[in-house]
Amino acid sequence: STAMDFEGKTSFGMSIFNLSNAIMGSGILGLAYAMSNTGIVLFLILLLCIAILSAYSIHLLLRSAGVVGIRAYEQLGHRAFGQPGKVLAGSIITMHNIGAMSSYLFIVKSELPLVMQAFLGLKDNTGEWYLDGKYLIIIVSVIIVFPLSLMRHLGYLGYTSGFSLSCMVFFLISVIYKKFNIPCPLEKITILNHLIHGLFCFQTAYTIPILAFAFVCHPEVLPIYTELRDATKKRMQTVANISILAMFVMYGLTAIFGYLTFFGGVDSELLHTYIKVDPLDTLILCVRMAVLVAVTLTVPVVLFPIRRALLQLLFPEKPFHWAHHISIAVCLLVIVNLLVIFVPTIRDIFGIIGATSAPSLIFILPGIFYIRIVPEETEPLKSIPKIMAACFAALGFVFMVMSTSFIILDWVSGESRSGGGH
Repeated sequence: STAMDFEGKTSFGMSIFNLSNAIMGSGILGLAYAMSNTGIVLFLILLLCIAILSAYSIHLLLRSAGVVGIRAYEQLGHRAFGQPGKVLAGSIITMHNIGAMSSYLFIVKSELPLVMQAFLGLKDNTGEWYLDGKYLIIIVSVIIVFPLSLMRHLGYLGYTSGFSLSCMVFFLISVIYKKFNIPCPLEKITILNHLIHGLFCFQTAYTIPILAFAFVCHPEVLPIYTELRDATKKRMQTVANISILAMFVMYGLTAIFGYLTFFGGVDSELLHTYIKVDPLDTLILCVRMAVLVAVTLTVPVVLFPIRRALLQLLFPEKPFHWAHHISIAVCLLVIVNLLVIFVPTIRDIFGIIGATSAPSLIFILPGIFYIRIVPEETEPLKSIPKIMAACFAALGFVFMVMSTSFIILDWVSGESRSGGGH
């Protein structure tokens, strides 16, 4: 392959760590809820399918990048379809990252009031402004997120990813511990009853989008490939497979134990469900605080690539300019804060992003880029790999149309079984 003159300095293990961290995000909090809609067995089958498809998708991206020696998702779009392809890829990544930022701030909106309550020793939310999530996210955005977004380079990036991943491991261990510590589910429900319920009222509307949302890391794959020491396609694919496997295990365990703790009573944001047990529980308070710090520090990390993409689309020729740097950050934070204030449950964010930008980034774009970029001399359009890539893209398209329709139907009918906000 050409253009192999980039610097690879990151070790194999560290690359796995970085990619795992790119996969691992707020999506983990929605998984127990997804499982409460499907039952355990069907959930694990679906999770495994998404994991395998995600690995195949990375294979397509690496193969396309290998042909042209390109190291960014948007540039693949440019190579495949010229400027429109670059704009398309950039827009979808932007939309996806705005969704991810919103889901992080949503966690702040739902969890920070509980932390404040615990510190003030209040059993119930008494409704003061400092216990109102809407005010708290605006304060957090202005005091913490905004100043961090002003930096030119995120020096603390590596530390954050380490911290976030350890937080999630801590979260997982606490969820498992709590499963054995909380006496019995809040809703008495026989397992058999639940399995039958899972088979008949399989609420697809949000389940599969939540899973898709939880596995998106595709825009980060090429930069990580660029930085990998002794980078070969095979070595990078191994990095991807190990990361996906690790996340599959972590996701599966979190969902199973979270689900077994609450059964049908799971909130679409798992951590929030623990208030039903004891709002002042110390262990859960520590988990809450850890998760809060992790998600707050991750918001600027997500904001940086959006800003980079927008600057490239809006001012491709211009050098660095403080006014642009700051104003884009302000606009993004305003949009995200409005979304978080007016969207009733995190499930809606997981659902819409998981039904639109996630399938585009996992299925549709890698499939069509591959068909366009890999030359017809090496693989004619009727060759098996190209046909597989086409089917993969088509699968993504069908998934997108169906999921989006289901979610809109769910909104229109307004009958949703999650308590919060509807």
